Amino acid sequence: MKACSKENSPAARQIDLEKLIACTLLAGGELHDTIPSTNDLAKELPRASPLPYLVLAHEQTAGRGRGGNSWWTGHGSLAMSLVVDPAQRGITAPHVTLVSLATAVALVETVEKLFPSVSVGLHWPNDVFAAGRKLSGILIECLADGRMVIGIGVNTNNTVADAPSALRATATTLRDLTGRLCDHTEFLIELLGRLEACLERLAERPASIAQDANRLCRQHGRHLRVASGGRLVAGTCRGIADDGALLLETLTRLERIYSGVLHH
Repeated sequence: MKACSKENSPAARQIDLEKLIACTLLAGGELHDTIPSTNDLAKELPRASPLPYLVLAHEQTAGRGRGGNSWWTGHGSLAMSLVVDPAQRGITAPHVTLVSLATAVALVETVEKLFPSVSVGLHWPNDVFAAGRKLSGILIECLADGRMVIGIGVNTNNTVADAPSALRATATTLRDLTGRLCDHTEFLIELLGRLEACLERLAERPASIAQDANRLCRQHGRHLRVASGGRLVAGTCRGIADDGALLLETLTRLERIYSGVLHH
């Protein structure tokens, strides 16, 4: 992580893009007021662009989650997409699937550092929950040329009171949990620094990322149903294996689930 001097934080909603580029792993970035989707814009980035590159938006109107779900981007939340080249960072093909867990670990660690009063953890495969409700979602998209788009949505300065009625019982925000606003520049500097460290560990010691994810997982002992490979697997969560698989104890055996969608 680049050295960065301490200075007064800007207003909560403002994002100092120049400071982010100077203080973090970023080689470049762009900030938008309102766009349909940061991931869609990031996927259009020219191949020759310097990486890592960050696309930020104060608001997105067509945010996407996993499995074709939409992602609510409330006024005041953070929406971002980071374009990286896993091979450039020493991450080999067998471990690319762990990038989502690495991102979730970095997010949990960021919230723990900046908001120590908040009870936060992750839900496999890559959601971040706080106080039992969804705080952040991650969408990973791999491009044909080997680059990867890490899409992240975080409920920071928005409020669930403005959310669609279907989400009000399941979502939460840092503002609602703490009663204070989040300095987005400070949050992003912390997050990008921790993500850089997690990606370095993923390249050198991939099992350590899955072990951290297992330690932070809030699904241990819970009954889960996961749609994976055209079937629905139900069982008791026994954690996350060193290779990133979700361990589900069914009536007949211990299943290892490498990709899937949780059914609530």
